Amino acid sequence: MPTPDTSSTTGRTRLADVAAHAGVSTATVSRVLNGKSTVSAETRQSVLAALDVLGYERPRTPGVRSAGLVGLVVPELTNPVFPAMAQATESLLAQAGYTPLLCTQSPGGTTEDEYIEILGEHGVDGILVVSGLHADTTAGRERYQRLRERGIPLVLVGGHAPEVDAPQASTDEVTAIRLAVRHLVSQGHRRIGLALGPERFVPSQRKKTGFTSALVEAGLAADTDDAATHVVTSLYTVEGGQAAAAELLDAGHTAVVCASDPMALGAMRAVRGRGLRVPDDVSIVGYDDSPLMAFTDPPLTTVRQPVLSLCRAAVSMLLAEIRGERAPRSELLVEPELVVRGSTGAAPAP
Repeated sequence: MPTPDTSSTTGRTRLADVAAHAGVSTATVSRVLNGKSTVSAETRQSVLAALDVLGYERPRTPGVRSAGLVGLVVPELTNPVFPAMAQATESLLAQAGYTPLLCTQSPGGTTEDEYIEILGEHGVDGILVVSGLHADTTAGRERYQRLRERGIPLVLVGGHAPEVDAPQASTDEVTAIRLAVRHLVSQGHRRIGLALGPERFVPSQRKKTGFTSALVEAGLAADTDDAATHVVTSLYTVEGGQAAAAELLDAGHTAVVCASDPMALGAMRAVRGRGLRVPDDVSIVGYDDSPLMAFTDPPLTTVRQPVLSLCRAAVSMLLAEIRGERAPRSELLVEPELVVRGSTGAAPAP
């Protein structure tokens, strides 16, 4: 790919394109390309990102070295929110001068334990784990304790393992589902169900807590045990959402809150498979606000995880630990946001 230069009209045009995309001056772009140290790390990263987006090859800058390596362990990438988190985290680490090593998991592939062992052998400066085994209440915590004993800084994102001596950050999932239920109640829905993932995971447990408490608060259930009868457990997949929604539809629910956006897409499929319409007959709410959810048919109402804020907090805590500072051990909860689109509407007339 071409590298922008300053020696020709074409080069000046390319500089202008990069500058416009990055929101900086052409002089700033030139300083970044020439490796000048007068540019802030954030501005430099913006220019490099503009080069990548516009398809220009990055220049090789002599003398610029990485501050170190950071391992980033994420789950499978079929749920779009995880690539979004990985991308945000990688960008933030790069701005801080660190080279991220992305470790993605898939069924039958390299496990979290194997990745952690490999990263330790490569002498990484720290490890950030997103929705790992720490979120599984049936999994042991020894793997994280061993990391801490080796002095490797660690931050856990999504799920909560209070017995692990490490900073942790999550989206406030209890509040997230309460927001979804309150929105549906305001639309006149009285039969609201929850399509949930496996209950051994901390996020599932928290979403269920938010759902049952919201139903009781709205007077739609006598108590949390009664509210729990409106919860169907499945998998965090399109197929899982379709199966859970089918069961909830059989029980007469006119609205379904889903524990992930892929589940919400599956719920839409279940509704249409019965000749019903979204949202005229059944309203659907997702969770995450993954990329492209605004472009589904109809656009998906969903609870947005504040991905950038969550990743910024996690990276900040990890960098503090790498510097030898002790980040707070109390879990940091980031507030979600309800994004209302076309998949929810007024409850159908009886």
